[in-house]
Amino acid sequence: MNKYQYKVQGVDYDVEIEEVEGNIAKVNVNGIPFEIEMQRPINAAKHPTMAKPKVEPAKPAAPTPQPAAPARPAAATAAGNHVKAPLPGTITDIKVEVGQLVNAGDTVVVLEAMKMQNNIESEYSGTVTAIKVSRGDTVMEGSILVTVS
Repeated sequence: MNKYQYKVQGVDYDVEIEEVEGNIAKVNVNGIPFEIEMQRPINAAKHPTMAKPKVEPAKPAAPTPQPAAPARPAAATAAGNHVKAPLPGTITDIKVEVGQLVNAGDTVVVLEAMKMQNNIESEYSGTVTAIKVSRGDTVMEGSILVTVS
């Protein structure tokens, strides 16, 4: 298993390449498993270390875990303050509903990261106008979780 560290747009990614069969690579990006389809298969006999060819499929893997993609539709709800994920993890609980009043410091989402439950608190007081995640979603650092106006 080969391990690599990448930084894409200021975000660090730990990439582990578990297995390559033909043009399919099984990789873990920050602990999240993905199957990556390469443009052409790698011939292990020609590339005994496979270090160089494996670097190529890992780069497309970094953008793939973009559950941060919900951040783009948030531009449509530009009005309001965004509560963002401080680290990558999995949403285990949502403590608020749209329309609910929250105060700064209130827990809005519970995020599991590295086997620990992290209470994500609102930095803003106001009304919850949008919830951008669901239970079980995997999010990256900086992903918008909740919008408060």
